[in-house]
Amino acid sequence: MEHVVATFTVYAPFMTLLTLSLVLMIGLMPAPPMDTAEATRQYYADGNIDALQRLLHSTSDRTIKLLCRYRLYPLTQDDAYLEDLPTELDNPTARELALLSGLWGYRVREAPVWKTPSLGRRSIQLLDQARALDPDEPFVLLIEGQSFLFRPALFGGDLQQALRSFRTLQRVLDDRDAEGLSRLEATLWEWYTLEKMDTEAAEHLRERLLAQNPPVMYRQFLMDPP
Repeated sequence: MEHVVATFTVYAPFMTLLTLSLVLMIGLMPAPPMDTAEATRQYYADGNIDALQRLLHSTSDRTIKLLCRYRLYPLTQDDAYLEDLPTELDNPTARELALLSGLWGYRVREAPVWKTPSLGRRSIQLLDQARALDPDEPFVLLIEGQSFLFRPALFGGDLQQALRSFRTLQRVLDDRDAEGLSRLEATLWEWYTLEKMDTEAAEHLRERLLAQNPPVMYRQFLMDPP
């Protein structure tokens, strides 16, 4: 026993120094990069407008810029994020086309009535191009569902189609990584569609989502939907 105590006494300072060194090394390790698609999701969920604006102005990545604008507009309602939108992109991805469609969709909702048909067609054309590239791209499914949800029935709006898009999105997210979009957000949109349909299932789903202690913007969405 005395031998054990003596050995511990000899090595204790070394172990303390080793532990301290490890802590310092961990503290000096670089933080995860915050110029990624996942950063835009986190900033949006936290309602961090300043971080999204900094990322928008600092990144040279076209997809990240589109993601920042897509996330910033609903947080700020600032039309500056909808200015100078391109109508096409060189060598686009399905995600980029879907995000651009979503931004044009925001413009539709803010435009005078006489402009909405032409702006709406532009948004839908971009979404069709995105779907042709990759129908299972999560942002294609998200913005497809939002398009069905917010469009007037006269122009193709359809709550059942929106619900199918959001449920398909959840299934895709179960099997596919999608930086910038979480399954929780997809489920929020399912709830909102059910709420619009005035179903009993909406309240049950809302209670289940609130019980998960969602981030601030998701909670606000559930408590005070648009």
